[in-house]
Amino acid sequence: MKCFLFSLLVALSSVGVAQITGKIKVSLSESHSEDPIPFATVKLLGTSPLLGGVTDLDGRLTIEDIPIGRYDVEITYTGYQPTVIKALLVTSGKEALVETSLAEVATQLDEVVISSSVDKLSTMNPLAGISARMLSVEEANRYAGGFDDPARLATSFAGVASGIQNNGIVIRGNNPNALLWRMEGVEVPNPNHFADLDAFGGGGITALSSQVMANSDFLMGAFPAAYSNAVSGVFDLSMRQGNSDQRESTFQIGLLGIDAASEGPLSRKSNASYLFNYRYSMLGLLEPLLPEDAGGTNYQDLSFKFKFPTKSF
Repeated sequence: MKCFLFSLLVALSSVGVAQITGKIKVSLSESHSEDPIPFATVKLLGTSPLLGGVTDLDGRLTIEDIPIGRYDVEITYTGYQPTVIKALLVTSGKEALVETSLAEVATQLDEVVISSSVDKLSTMNPLAGISARMLSVEEANRYAGGFDDPARLATSFAGVASGIQNNGIVIRGNNPNALLWRMEGVEVPNPNHFADLDAFGGGGITALSSQVMANSDFLMGAFPAAYSNAVSGVFDLSMRQGNSDQRESTFQIGLLGIDAASEGPLSRKSNASYLFNYRYSMLGLLEPLLPEDAGGTNYQDLSFKFKFPTKSF
C-alpha cells in the first residue's frame, strides 16, 4: 500500500498547471483595539503600472493578476504608522496572505513627517524590550540549512550556538533543556522528533511545519513576567490562521518526506476557518523497498488550527 501511495504521489507531483499570476490577500487591523481599518492604501512597490488598492469596511483587500515573484508591500493610512512587508513571495495557484496591524502616531498640523521602516528587533510581544528578536517564516524558509526549522535559524544570533546533529539551542552557555517553548501562549515540551536522544532540549527534526507557522518571538534574556519559567531563553511560537475565503491545498515531496497541507473556510458567514498539515518521513515510505535490517528514522506529525470568531458585546 505504501509503495502504491508513493508512486501515486510522485506521479501527481509532476503534473502542474501553467499559471503566471497570483493573488495577495490583505487583512488589516488596529494594533490596540484589533478593529479592522477600512480605506487604507496598499501598494506593491516597484510594479509598473502600480498595483494595489484600498481595504474595504472589514479591513480586507484582494489584489489579483499579480505576476509571480517577490514584492515589497507598503500599507499606509492617515494617522497611523506606515508599514512595509519586505520580499513577499507571490506564487501561482496559492494566495499570499498578509495579516498585519497599524499603530497610531501623533502628528502636527503644521508639519507632518511620515517614515516607514522594518525593524527585525521589534518583537510580537510589546513587553519584550531587549535581547529579543522576531523570527519570520520567510526567514526560516530562506536560511541555508534551516530545513524550515526556526530553531536552526536562531543559532545565527550572537550568543546562541547549536550542534550539527541536533537543533538544541545553547544560549550563553546554558543547557538547551533550560529553554522555554510556548505555542499560542501555552507552555509545551520540546517540539522535536527524537527529542533528548542526543542532547537534552534538542532533537533531530522539528515537529513544526512552515506551512502552519506564523511570525514568532525568540528571547535571550530579560524576560517579561509572563515567561516566569524561563531560565536560558524563550521561543514563543504562533500559528497562522487558515484562509477564511477560499480552500487551498499544498503538497510537497523531498528528501525528508512528504508534506500535505490544506486550509479553507468552515463558515463564510462567521469567517471561521481551518488549517492542518501532515508530514510523513521518506524512509517510512521507502521501507518496503529497503532491507529488513536497514533501520532509519521514521516519523510522522499532524498540526492543525481552527478559528471560530465570536461576537463582541
